[in-house]
Amino acid sequence: MSPPSAAAATDPRKEFWNALRSRHPRLREALAADARVTAHYRGEREQFRSRLDLALQCVRLAVVSDAFLAQSCYRLKARLQALGVPLLPRLAHRLAMALGQVSIGDPVVVRPGVYVMHGQIVVDGLVEIHEGVTIAPFVTIGLKAGNAQGATIERDVSIGTGAKVIGPVRIGAGATIGANAVVSGDVPAGATVAGVPARPLR
Repeated sequence: MSPPSAAAATDPRKEFWNALRSRHPRLREALAADARVTAHYRGEREQFRSRLDLALQCVRLAVVSDAFLAQSCYRLKARLQALGVPLLPRLAHRLAMALGQVSIGDPVVVRPGVYVMHGQIVVDGLVEIHEGVTIAPFVTIGLKAGNAQGATIERDVSIGTGAKVIGPVRIGAGATIGANAVVSGDVPAGATVAGVPARPLR
């Protein structure tokens, strides 16, 4: 019997997940950026003097903000998955949901420096969220039936309370999505959209 070929031995699904998880930021880098942006929006000190100062500020923010605590659990989950650790990522995911009602799926890539205001958010699918994005409560970034490709949210986008971003759309840098808007198409950079379905404001 001949040995299996290299192509046959390759698992495309495993390769996909390995490539995806390699795009996740390092845990310390992500937590530091998230802590800075969270402190900034809370009107608190956002410059950290040392690693110990950063660690203490992360702990403090986790105590005073259920959203930051849940976001930190997501960061831990993503890093543990990237390292191939079994079981613990599921526990971290459950903690994020229990502590801050934050459910961020495995295929989602969240760049460092994203501000989650108060939790109660759902993000799933092949979604990428860039730095500087602010996400208000009750936001859903999800999928259209039958399509695993989700949104790309470019840097410095603001997503208002209760907004829904559905399907493989691109939200341009600096755009603002109004409260309770339903976005199912691309939004140009710098635009403000509102309504159901969401349309640019003039």
